[in-house]
Amino acid sequence: MTQADPILDEPPAPSVRTISRRGLAVFALAATLIGAVLVQAVGALMHDRAMTGLRARANASAALHAAVLRSELDKQRALPLVLADDADLETALTTRDPRRLDALSRKLEVLGAQTRAAVIYVVAADGFTAAASNWRQPTSFLGSNYGFRPYFAQALRSGYAEQFALGTVSHKPGLYLARRVDGPDGPLGVVVVKLEFDAVEAAWRAIGEPAFVVDSKGLVLITSEPQWRFLARTPLSAAARETLRAQGQYGQATFDPLPLRERRGDGVSRTDEAQPGRQIETRLADVAPGWTLHLLSPAAPADQAADAARWITTLVWTLLSAALLWLWVRRRRIQLAALRDRETRLELERRVEARTKELTEANRALSHEVDERQRAETRLRSLQADLVQANKLASLGQIAAGVAHEINQPVAAIRANADNGLLLIARGKPEAAGENLSAIAAMTERIGRITDELRAFSRKADGRVEPTLVSEAIDGSVLLTASRSRRQQARLVRNGETPGLAVLGERVRLEQVLVNLLQNAFEAVEDRADGVVTLTVSEIDDVVQISVADNGPGLAPEVERALFTPFLTTKPRGLGLGLVIAHDIAAGFGGELAAASAPGAGATFTLTLRKAVP
Repeated sequence: MTQADPILDEPPAPSVRTISRRGLAVFALAATLIGAVLVQAVGALMHDRAMTGLRARANASAALHAAVLRSELDKQRALPLVLADDADLETALTTRDPRRLDALSRKLEVLGAQTRAAVIYVVAADGFTAAASNWRQPTSFLGSNYGFRPYFAQALRSGYAEQFALGTVSHKPGLYLARRVDGPDGPLGVVVVKLEFDAVEAAWRAIGEPAFVVDSKGLVLITSEPQWRFLARTPLSAAARETLRAQGQYGQATFDPLPLRERRGDGVSRTDEAQPGRQIETRLADVAPGWTLHLLSPAAPADQAADAARWITTLVWTLLSAALLWLWVRRRRIQLAALRDRETRLELERRVEARTKELTEANRALSHEVDERQRAETRLRSLQADLVQANKLASLGQIAAGVAHEINQPVAAIRANADNGLLLIARGKPEAAGENLSAIAAMTERIGRITDELRAFSRKADGRVEPTLVSEAIDGSVLLTASRSRRQQARLVRNGETPGLAVLGERVRLEQVLVNLLQNAFEAVEDRADGVVTLTVSEIDDVVQISVADNGPGLAPEVERALFTPFLTTKPRGLGLGLVIAHDIAAGFGGELAAASAPGAGATFTLTLRKAVP
């Protein structure tokens, strides 16, 4: 008996068409199901992360909106208190001498221009206006009876009153601050300061996100959307509307609900837009007694991020599926070819098949690794940006108390100079009073510089690298850390600064690095009575070096060796991320941050940056 032919013993090979149809159907179904689950999961993850970032930015923006409003309110509330004790005002109301009343109107006119109050006027006890800062204007309040105004009656009764209402003459909304003027025999009248919020609303409108303030009844008083004024955040009953109309302080307002509709899940949408989008509503209570700030921020970036993630995942999964399908088809063809020519190419086909399997697994593993690496790099960049912003906001929180102290000092100086100026005017010394008013203007400019620098520092950097003036970045960082140096009685010395010197960087992030270095230096000398921090700028060829040195205890050798290691800190409540982030920012600018120290001789941090070519 002869041995059977191995080819004849093999079963007949299945047709290529039968294998392709069945395998393709199974593959397409599995790929579709896995891809759908993957796309939805990635989209939901990206949406949640984007919403978290948007909410954090909305909270920070709402805090800045509230700070602008509180600053304007605090500046004006002291004015009626000071005027109520003014000797000229009391004498004019007591004597009702026309010459004294005319002089008082001129004085209120000057004071109103300097304080940017809408109008300042004095209402006698009989309800008629005796003096007003707008006495020259056609809409002058002189001689008008305001005894019907609730703020007048309440101020006469309790000494002080505030009321938000439309002006009976100007028909412009504003906050009326009223203070009773007492004489030897009882109340003489009420001094009133009207505060209009046009500048605040314009500033909010320039930011581009709708913002509004509602009172305890839910009525919109101050808003970046003028058409929303005196609308209600929540619908009011018919009885409540009639009560508000009867008060007469809101003019012809209808008190309709705001054009906002609650969305499923979270957020609201505007019904007054052709294509309303979802908005994040941030609320900040007690920006003033009984007032709540509302800020609407678009949630579209989160939806766009989720959609982009879904599209990218779909594309990657489609390409990967196509590659796997191509490999599968190729493998099946090779197997069919091997079955037809087994006798002559059996050994070769075994090797090809084994090699094909190895390549398939390697390609699958490589594709998965590439995909994972891309997602990891994307997450890393996002986390790095969030970490830099979080470190900046943490620094902002540390210097907030100091900035408040920086603002309180000029406010106190403004108050003192205002009182002195009033006394000098009363004594007939207008030139000396002018010096006090100049000092007040200088203090106001100082407050503006501080708040502008704080607002600029809190913004999130856009990642660009461009020519940046070294002097501006240093001035901003020194301004933000000035309270820390005074609190610790440390002296700051600045050397080598050249006007117009610029480096390649970005001002917000460069200020963040310098604020971190200056804060660390001031903390290093806090226990020294002769603490000195020296900031030196040097030009060396095509680079600029900014050095921050202190005469503190220096760095321990083990700390200096691992200085830029994350979470390494010598502070009791530190996170150990400030210098790491500063080091990464310097590297992002194409520069470097280095440190040198000797025990007992202080530490020096040197920031080296590329010089910007004019």
